[in-house]
Amino acid sequence: MQDAKEEVRARLNIEDVIGEYVQLKRAGRNFKGLSPFTNERTPSFTVSPEKHIWHDFSSGKGGDVFSFVMEVEGLDFRAALEQLARKAGVDLSQYDTKKSGEIAKRKKRLIEANELAARYYQQSLLKNKHALEYVFKKRSLSKEIVQEFKIGYAPDGQDALVIFLTKKGFSKKELSDAGLTNRYGGDIFRGRMTVPLMDASGQVIGFTGRILRDDPKAPKYLNTPQTLIYDKSRHVFGLSQAKEAIRKGDFSVIVEGNLDVVSSHQAGVKNVVASAGTALTEWHLKALARLSNHVKLAFDADKAGLAATERAIPIAGTVGVELGIVSLPDGAKDPDELIQQDAQKWQRATDDDEPVVDWVLKQYSVREDMASAGGKRRFTTDSLKVIRMLNDSVEREHYLKQVAAMTDTSFDAVLAKFNENLKDAPRPSKPVHNDSISVENDKAVYQDDLLAVLTAYPDSRHLLGGFDTTMFVGEHRQQLAGWLKKHTDELDAVPTALRPLETYVKIVQLRAETRYEGWSEQDSSLEVAKLLRQTEVEHKKKTKERLINELRDAEARGDDTLALELRTQLHALIKETA
Repeated sequence: MQDAKEEVRARLNIEDVIGEYVQLKRAGRNFKGLSPFTNERTPSFTVSPEKHIWHDFSSGKGGDVFSFVMEVEGLDFRAALEQLARKAGVDLSQYDTKKSGEIAKRKKRLIEANELAARYYQQSLLKNKHALEYVFKKRSLSKEIVQEFKIGYAPDGQDALVIFLTKKGFSKKELSDAGLTNRYGGDIFRGRMTVPLMDASGQVIGFTGRILRDDPKAPKYLNTPQTLIYDKSRHVFGLSQAKEAIRKGDFSVIVEGNLDVVSSHQAGVKNVVASAGTALTEWHLKALARLSNHVKLAFDADKAGLAATERAIPIAGTVGVELGIVSLPDGAKDPDELIQQDAQKWQRATDDDEPVVDWVLKQYSVREDMASAGGKRRFTTDSLKVIRMLNDSVEREHYLKQVAAMTDTSFDAVLAKFNENLKDAPRPSKPVHNDSISVENDKAVYQDDLLAVLTAYPDSRHLLGGFDTTMFVGEHRQQLAGWLKKHTDELDAVPTALRPLETYVKIVQLRAETRYEGWSEQDSSLEVAKLLRQTEVEHKKKTKERLINELRDAEARGDDTLALELRTQLHALIKETA
């Protein structure tokens, strides 16, 4: 069920799930709250959305979203998985071993059908004069860009594609599941320029069809419906072609139309993608954040574009991306039109972006009479709603001061209005079933601190040089200590050798981030030396206790040989620690 587990994990925000049980407050990149497992008064329970990990410093517990639900609800893993799957809207039956194999085969067939459809449409384009004129003359697309995006033409017939793919061995059911046919079993795309929708690896999973002859009864654009391989809420159009440029430029630009992307790539601005004709979602931003956490929106400056931008702000905060706004110069309604006028202007527009909140406040000020009391009231009401979406306190104060300046109002008055809606009582949390939880008193938890310092400060790892890592308590601690002893590189991502203990490594990283961030090299080395000494002392203490107990047993059994050997070891240890 590993695939099911990863699907559920990907669909849920760990802070949202835990937030149903624990009142969490933002603390930098993480969230903090009071431990649900102990009676602490100072918050030490930490949740890291970035690592998808929680850790309770007061009890020593930690793990992922599944382990948390297991702890607080007293469930086994399967029950916790089922509970979270319901919350995430994941059908676990699809991940049964047999069904999982069947689904993989179905997906492969649907991709094959779409790939063949793309080739068929490309060949059809070459055979249709009207389509060629539209693509190369009216749209001004180059041969290179047509080949790169596999642009084609769907013949204006009832079932031309169906006949072609049926001859290739595909059933009508498969063609329907692939999103290539309409409800009558005929071709869904007819008389349209086709632009394939590709996944991040470049496989065709669907199509956008642009009608050639404008018909008031037919939609200008037609997209593949939701299928097993195509999910519009997750698909980023042009990502496979743009990912290299996004990495290189360290930012991406999201436009509204798929053909805006095509035109931009032809103009040489290749770090441009689209959200595939749907509202921007967390999944879109997560896909882009893997390449760069700088994302720029090039939406229309109308009411719909403003609303889309407002919705994007909290999503960006959740994902951890920095949003900017690309504004088009007057006289261009979209990037495609601007590129046709002057491609250099589009390049400059993508470079000269402004922070998203600045742009939103500017839009609010334009639509209100900023000299009237009513206009100021409406402006501040709308502006403060946006500012409340920001997680960083410094950033919030910056924009509160900006709102005060724009309305010629005192900062105290704006701050008072900002705080008005923050006085609501916190929502009740779900009960935690403490009777099903036994909190272990792990006396070796200081060793997690030791490993945290060593993880965060590689220069201090030389102190492990002659240290016996078997002195660490527990297999996970010993394995991580052994790896740190051999490696001096920073532990950003979990290396392959440590994947079996990934959760523990992330907990240690979170511990390092929470306790030791910003320490000097000298302080970190002193902390390592102190904790290594404590580890050695505790190890010898436990060894001494073990030898005494074994000596008593040997003497009780009359085993003089073993007793003599144990006395020798014990005397040597006592001499060593004296």
